[in-house]
Amino acid sequence: MIFSYLPLDITFVDKDNKVKYFNNRKERHFPRNPSVIGRLVKHCHPPKSVKIVEEIIDAFKEGKKDFAEFWITMNDVMLYITYAAIRDESNNYLGILEISQDITNIKTLEGNKRLLDW
Repeated sequence: MIFSYLPLDITFVDKDNKVKYFNNRKERHFPRNPSVIGRLVKHCHPPKSVKIVEEIIDAFKEGKKDFAEFWITMNDVMLYITYAAIRDESNNYLGILEISQDITNIKTLEGNKRLLDW
């Protein structure tokens, strides 16, 4: 339940490129159906982005990269999307953690807010 309350969309894809977990938030920007569990991640993305997803996976598996980031505007919402390679203590590749976050309001922040105003 804790992960369902984070203001983030989280998806974990294992070393075999299969979706193993996603948090189930009401406000998910990229809705997930439970049927994606066990599915190859390339079948969970629009065809035009599959090549990029595969490039990220290959770079992570080969140890060339550990992190990729993107930002897109979708329906007036700016999303920040990150992919992080997950590795064990011996640096063996275990999979990818994908996190998407609405940064629309974050982009407008200035100065400090130290007091509660609600």
